[in-house]
Amino acid sequence: MNHSVSIKNLFIIWIVVLCATLPISSLFPFLYFMVRDFNIAETEADIGSYAGYVGSTFMLGRCLTSVMWGMISDRYGRKPVIIIGVITVVIFNTLFGLSTSFWMAILMRFLLGSLNGLLGPVKAYATEIFREEHQSLGLSTVSAAWGIGLIIGPALGGYLAQPVEKYPNIFAKDSFWDKFPYVLPCFVISGFALVVSIVCIWIPETLHNHKESNEFIDDAEAIENGSSGNKKDKNMIHKKENLLLNWPLMSSIIAYCVFSLHDIAYQEVFSLWAVAPPKLGGLNFTTDVVGDVLAVSGISLIIYQILLYPSVERACGPIGIARISAILSIPLLQSFSFMTMLSGTILFLVICGASILKNLLAVTVTTGLFLIQNRVVEQHQRGAANGLSMTAMSLFKAVGPAAGGAVLTWSQKRMDASFLPGPHMVFFALNIVEAVGILMLFKPFLAEKKKTQRVQLN
Repeated sequence: MNHSVSIKNLFIIWIVVLCATLPISSLFPFLYFMVRDFNIAETEADIGSYAGYVGSTFMLGRCLTSVMWGMISDRYGRKPVIIIGVITVVIFNTLFGLSTSFWMAILMRFLLGSLNGLLGPVKAYATEIFREEHQSLGLSTVSAAWGIGLIIGPALGGYLAQPVEKYPNIFAKDSFWDKFPYVLPCFVISGFALVVSIVCIWIPETLHNHKESNEFIDDAEAIENGSSGNKKDKNMIHKKENLLLNWPLMSSIIAYCVFSLHDIAYQEVFSLWAVAPPKLGGLNFTTDVVGDVLAVSGISLIIYQILLYPSVERACGPIGIARISAILSIPLLQSFSFMTMLSGTILFLVICGASILKNLLAVTVTTGLFLIQNRVVEQHQRGAANGLSMTAMSLFKAVGPAAGGAVLTWSQKRMDASFLPGPHMVFFALNIVEAVGILMLFKPFLAEKKKTQRVQLN
């Protein structure tokens, strides 16, 4: 493989996925305070429920349009869908930061989710821009950029929200930044998206379709070597199959959905629990301390994905390591509720260590499932398959923040309960979801890859 081409391709995938992912969870550290400022919640404990609704509308929007964007990318190419998705982040993420009411925030998040349909096509793009032996590298880059975006996003939100309170020497009181205390992290992410949208003008298209014979050529070969495909491809036609009947694909998508529900609920619960007051079982952190914890996790994730994951995956296989990671995360997550007994530096160090481990385990599971999904379908259906995956995952992720916020609110109202009081209950509920996901990583549920269905012409 041409080394310079592979680095460039990885960089393209990295920045596009990061751009799509940063807005998803950047709001979590300041969402509690944003909803409080909207003055819509009746009691302090109810803030979590309203915050959950704002967190969920992005995924609801994406759920409704993912298959459509996948089909558009199969018909017109990956590149236009990627560019539209990046420009959507520039516009609607900025408008979300300028929200002055609960309903404006809900609407902007919904539009951001429904028009940002690039994550499914970019996974297809990542498998097509490399030859088969390097596809795991492309998809682990998608997974790593996704995981890091879900961590750096909240870190940015934590550091940059309410800048007038945090950095009074730079941001004056009664200024624009005081009137819109949550717009700065949104501006930074939208500025990054603007740069990415310009870079995307020069990225190569990977959907090569020979119109005269309706054949699809080997994209990676064409991109890396400038060739126009293999001669043997001219003797092949693709047998189009119903994706819903492809059980190896569907079983991996369903398992992926369950882990996605768990991950997004965890992201929301962790941020809301960390800033909640001690009387509600929280850690009483400020948003920038939450930002510190998530930034340390993000750096660790980059190191892990580059240095450790490829060799671990080779040793255990993508599903073997996913099973081990999912099982280990159960006792780790339940231990979070006992951290309220700690304080000061010890609390910060323990929560950092636990957060690093939790995020490494989560990204290991999703990378394994990404790999399976893209290996069990033909190229001409890959956009649609990833669109289907995104739709199902977005539906589960739409439920996640609302359910997480509701369970957190309920748990905060039962601090004196004899069975699993306060935060013990919310982490126990997250573990039940994880346990269901673990069962789905084993046979008979998770099916093996079928042989590729291609018909040889005489």
